[in-house]
Amino acid sequence: KYKEKAKGGVAPRPPPRPGAAAPVQSTSTRRTPVATVTTPDAPPATDRPRPRVPAARRSRRVRERRRLGALYASPTALFLLVFFVVPVVLVLRMSASDWSLFVGDRGVNFPTNFGEAVDDRLFWPAIRFTLTYTAITTVILLGLALGLALVVQESGRWTAFVRTSFLVPSALGLASASLLFYALYSPQSSPISAFLEWAGIIDTPVSFLGTPGAALWSTVALVVWRFAGFYMLLLLVGLQAIPGDVFEAARMDGANRWQTFRSITLPLLKPSLALSTILCVTGSLLAFDQFYVLTKGGPDNSTVTIVQLVYTMAFQGQNDLGRAAALSIIVLGGLLVLNALQFLGLRGDRD
Repeated sequence: KYKEKAKGGVAPRPPPRPGAAAPVQSTSTRRTPVATVTTPDAPPATDRPRPRVPAARRSRRVRERRRLGALYASPTALFLLVFFVVPVVLVLRMSASDWSLFVGDRGVNFPTNFGEAVDDRLFWPAIRFTLTYTAITTVILLGLALGLALVVQESGRWTAFVRTSFLVPSALGLASASLLFYALYSPQSSPISAFLEWAGIIDTPVSFLGTPGAALWSTVALVVWRFAGFYMLLLLVGLQAIPGDVFEAARMDGANRWQTFRSITLPLLKPSLALSTILCVTGSLLAFDQFYVLTKGGPDNSTVTIVQLVYTMAFQGQNDLGRAAALSIIVLGGLLVLNALQFLGLRGDRD
């Protein structure tokens, strides 16, 4: 059977007999590996010069990439044009015109609107109150947000639940949150006053919005509750971006927690703190919803913000869109200057 050939192949070699010597392989079938000879002067394949692309083809590719980039950026540019550039141009025109809410444009009176806006009896009180509210809110809000971020930065059993609990108020609209706190502060329906009376702490309902100081701090409490989770998230992202090797090296050098926080955490967290500060200051200077819902500017116009004054000039009583537009331009200029100062003071080292 060993002499028979397999179908389509060669018959297998018969096994050697017991005691017989192993067959010697013929030298004719033995293959000798050929050594690969490399020339030291020959450059590797990766260093071979690439074929040059013609200039016309390169310019065509550049034009195609520019058109593609313009196509991707066109929705954002259109949004910016419609909702920012056009309104700013319209406000600039209104600020230089005698523009009434019901009559319309009645001609140019460029310096008059700005002078009347500054001479308004509520202009300087509104600026002082807005700056006071901004300073108090920024300090409390960023301090609390940084503390919350330090608490929840380490992974633990309840960390996810705590983070979510702090972040849930940020999902609520500011107007809705203001209505909720208005019900909490109302003397007729306030559960806070009812609890304090039940506990024997007070005898009469607390007037949370009845005095200028109480109205200010009640509004600050609302804003801190609403935005603390949002700024906590911003600072938490910055904390988690700091390499852990830096803290390990500080511990090996004998630094305590306060030294680590002062010399490592704060300097490396500076970009996130700068962003949070700019957002918080800008949002506080443009505060409107919370005061409009809670206090309506009262009591006795003590909580009128600069944006509320713009609204009052345009739609309540005066109905003077030209003067309101002039005040809006003044506020916009002040915001630009203040943001520029914040960028200069909070920017990190270029190294």
